[in-house]
Amino acid sequence: MGLDVAAYLVRLGVLNTTSDYASVVSINLFVALLCACIVLGHLLEENRWVNESITALIIGLCTGVVILLTTKGKSSHIFVFSEDLFFIYLLPPIIFNAGFQVKKKQFFRNFMTITLFGAVGTMISFFTIAIAAIAIFSRMNIGALDVGDFLAIGAIFSATDSVCTLQVLNQDETPFLYSLVFGEGVVNDATSIVLFNALQNLDLDHIDAGVVLKFLGNFFYLFLSSTFLGVFAGLLSAYIIKKLYIGRHSTDREVALMMLMAYLSYMLAELLDLSGILTVFFCGIVMSHYTWHNVTESSRVTTKHAFATLSFIAETFLFLYVGMDALDIEKWEFASDSPGKSIGVSSILLGLVLVGRAAFVFPLSFLSNLTKKAPYEKITWRQQIVIWWAGLMRGAVSIALAYNKFTRSGHTQLHGNAIMITSTITVVLFSTMVFGMMTKPLIRLLLPASSNPVTSEPSSPKSLHSPLLTSLQGSDLETGAHIVRPSSLRMLLTKPTHTVHYYWRKFDDALMRPMFGGRGFVPFSPGSPTEQSVHGGQ
Repeated sequence: MGLDVAAYLVRLGVLNTTSDYASVVSINLFVALLCACIVLGHLLEENRWVNESITALIIGLCTGVVILLTTKGKSSHIFVFSEDLFFIYLLPPIIFNAGFQVKKKQFFRNFMTITLFGAVGTMISFFTIAIAAIAIFSRMNIGALDVGDFLAIGAIFSATDSVCTLQVLNQDETPFLYSLVFGEGVVNDATSIVLFNALQNLDLDHIDAGVVLKFLGNFFYLFLSSTFLGVFAGLLSAYIIKKLYIGRHSTDREVALMMLMAYLSYMLAELLDLSGILTVFFCGIVMSHYTWHNVTESSRVTTKHAFATLSFIAETFLFLYVGMDALDIEKWEFASDSPGKSIGVSSILLGLVLVGRAAFVFPLSFLSNLTKKAPYEKITWRQQIVIWWAGLMRGAVSIALAYNKFTRSGHTQLHGNAIMITSTITVVLFSTMVFGMMTKPLIRLLLPASSNPVTSEPSSPKSLHSPLLTSLQGSDLETGAHIVRPSSLRMLLTKPTHTVHYYWRKFDDALMRPMFGGRGFVPFSPGSPTEQSVHGGQ
């Protein structure tokens, strides 16, 4: 029937080949599945166990089973997975929206703790998993895997799934956990990908002190240069829109320019072999701080919802496809020669994820608590357990990195590579569905509302227990009224984050905002954005 319709359409000249028809069918099916995910996600909004990511995974798995039966075991998906599709089209809107809607004051005030968990913690997890993989897998004879592959495994499974975690945690119920997990998730993804890329350029045949120093230097170079590029792109967009007042003629051009410059920053980073995640994340932060206040009111509403919608669709697409691709028969056939070994590898990797996470969450929480004097600023033992558990989920970043390392164009015919791909898929599915389903009940068990310290803590600018994200309308309420002026070097040493924030506000108000615009610094002129109410509150 499908071939008859395809032939008819070819004769009409609507389609050039039957492959065009197959593509149209695939796109129709995928869009329909996305709609189903959205509807079911809405219906299950109040469900205690299931969230939208799990819903998309389940729908993807069910669809994969149907396609597998329809094609008589030949295929389980309608698209061939490509890491290019993931890194170039799907990941940028997710990360950019995270930066665009971040509550900057809380993010940077908590920056030391977030960096401690997201960067240092990821490095600890990486070394823990990589060393254990070298010690265990090298003795299992699972294929022609070398030290570079085992190090890559450490980077692959150090990447937590911030998308799924943020859907599991509730900002209102657990603001501190949401704050820390969100910030750690973004920094963790960027650190894992930077680590993965840095490993590709590492000479593993002659490892010495010089090679290690070169590796660390390359790592920090990627980190800092990627951040600088994102900040530069955000400032450039702010300056252009502020000087040209594009909104007086067309608000569509404002919105289009913001979107395109954000995407350009990501693609430039990829072109220069930098970290696109870090670049587009900081581009989003800078755009929300400067550019967003330079556009018209209607453009602000449009960009807020447009970026959030694109991010939501990309997230749903990812989980839907991960579920569908999990049943890819080709990879399972290559790994089916030794099913026991494949199950063993998956179990070991899952155990290493648990150990690698614990190896830094509890020690770093202890170190963080040493710097906090007020009891409500410290991370309690129960909160540490929840943070450890919430970061156990692995997702699309791990799968994309695994495909990048162990496949060519989504396919592999090597036994060891097939086992690593199927094991990665197994870990992602198990961790997302099982750990994801149990996170909400675990939070309610460990942090009941009646005993949650967040509800009774005093209001303090130093408190970590504040939601990291907020609506864009309130994301810049950084009046600085509670910032205490440091009176000595001791103040700088004891409260470095708050002191740096104070001087940054002075620098921002004196130089940056007058040049690049921002809240309260947009000049009044016909057609330009005005903030009468904001000017009155400054």
